[in-house]
Amino acid sequence: MINQDSIVALATPSGAGAIAIIRISGSDAIAIGNSVFKSIKNKDLTRQKTHTLHLGHIVDDAKTLDEVLVSVFKEPNSYTGENTIEISCHGSAYIQQQIIQLLLRKGCRMADAGEFTLRAFLNGKLDLSQAEAVADLISSDNEASHQIAMQQMRGGFSNEIAKLREELLNFASLIELELDFAEEDVEFADRTQFYELLNRIEFVLKRLIDSFAVGNVIKNGIPVAIVGEPNVGKSTLLNALLNEERAIVSDIAGTTRDTIEDELVIGGIGFRFIDTAGIRETKDVVESIGIKKTFEKIEQAQVVLYLVDGCLLSVDGKLDNLLVEINKTQNQYPQKPILVIINKKDLLSKEVIDRIDAKLTTNNQQPTTIYISAKQKIGVEELKNQLLSFVNTGALRNNDTIVTNTRHYDSLLKALDEIQKVKFGLETNLSSDLIALDIREALYQFGLITGQVSNDELLGNIFANFCIGK
Repeated sequence: MINQDSIVALATPSGAGAIAIIRISGSDAIAIGNSVFKSIKNKDLTRQKTHTLHLGHIVDDAKTLDEVLVSVFKEPNSYTGENTIEISCHGSAYIQQQIIQLLLRKGCRMADAGEFTLRAFLNGKLDLSQAEAVADLISSDNEASHQIAMQQMRGGFSNEIAKLREELLNFASLIELELDFAEEDVEFADRTQFYELLNRIEFVLKRLIDSFAVGNVIKNGIPVAIVGEPNVGKSTLLNALLNEERAIVSDIAGTTRDTIEDELVIGGIGFRFIDTAGIRETKDVVESIGIKKTFEKIEQAQVVLYLVDGCLLSVDGKLDNLLVEINKTQNQYPQKPILVIINKKDLLSKEVIDRIDAKLTTNNQQPTTIYISAKQKIGVEELKNQLLSFVNTGALRNNDTIVTNTRHYDSLLKALDEIQKVKFGLETNLSSDLIALDIREALYQFGLITGQVSNDELLGNIFANFCIGK
C-alpha cells in the first residue's frame, strides 16, 4: 500500500556547501511547503502551476530562516508521482536542520532510505529494474558504469524483458485455454510458432546472462593483482600506474608486508590494483602472513601482473626458473589472463631482450609479455592499453543491454532453466498442464526483474541500499 503521508529529507550530501536541496513528497507536500514559505510576490504555492520556481523566504512564525528558491511539481507529473516541492536553501548545516525540523513540526516525517524512489515505483513512474538503476547511477564512478546505469534507467533492459514476457504470456494464455477444453482434445497454441518463440527467448536470455560477466566488472571494477618476487618493483609499478607515491618503495626486500589497493579508471573502466607482498621463502612471521594474503589476492583477481626484474634474467638459470613459475601459475589459474611484466627495460641491452624473447617464444604456454621501466614510467601506457583489451566493451559501443545486477542475473538463470524445461516438454509431448506450470514459473522470474511480481521483503531489501533523500 502506498503511504499518502508527506515525507522530507535532504536530497544533497550532508554537511556544509553552497546550496542544499530539501525534498518533500506526499499528498500534502505543497500545502505544508506553502505554510512555511513567504513569497517575495505573495504567491500561494498551492495555486501555482507544476514545474515552476518561486523566490521567497522560509519563516518560522516571525523568524526568517533563509532566503530560498522553491520548485513545485504537481501530481502525477513529478519524480514520485505525488505532489512534490524542493527547497533550495543555503548550504549551512544549521539552516538545513532548522528547515527540516520546521517541516517535521508542520506534519512531515523523515523519509526512509530510498523512499522517494520507492514511491516512484509504487506509483508506476518507474519499474523495479529502473529504480535499481537509479542507485547504480548515483554510485557510478566511471564512464562505463554511468553509461550502463543510464541505459537501464531509461528502460532499455526493462523493455527487452517486458517484450519477452508479453510474448510468452500470450502463448501461456492459449495453453491455459487448452486446459479448459482438455476433454475435447484441441490445440489453440501453434506448437511450431511456440517453439520458435522459446528458441528466441532462450537466445536472448543467454546473451543477457553472458553480459553479466562484463557488467559485473564494469560496475565493481576489475581486480588486478601485481605479484612477483621481493624487490622487483611491484610498489614502484603501482605508484607509476596511479601517478602518485601510494606504496612505500625501498631497496630492502620484503618492504611490502600487506596488500595495498587503489583504483584507477582506464578508458572509462575501473581497475582495482593490488600490490602484494613479494613471494619467497621466509621465516619472518609477519612477512609470511603477507605472502599468504598474496595468494588469496591472486584467487580474487581477474588479471594477474607477474612482475620480473629484467636485470636478473641474465643470471644463469634465472630465465628457466621464471618459465617454470609462469607455467605453474598459468596451470593453477587457467581462466585468468596473466601478463608477464619485465621491469627495468631502460637497463637492458637489445641482446638481452632478444635472448629473453627467444626463450619465451619456445615456451609452450607463451604469455603476453610487456617490457617496462616502472621507475622511468616507460611502457606504462602500453600496459594500460593491454589491460583495457581484456575487457569486452563491444557491447557498450553497440549499445547492447548489459546486466550488472546480481538479482537480475539470478532471475535470468532461473527463467532460462524454466524455458528449457518448456522446450523439453514440447519435444517429448508432455501434457499441457505440466508445460503450463513451467511457463508460469518463467513468467514469475521475468516479473521479479521488473517488479510486476514483488513483495514487501523484496522491496525492503532493494531500497534499504539507497541513500536517504533518493
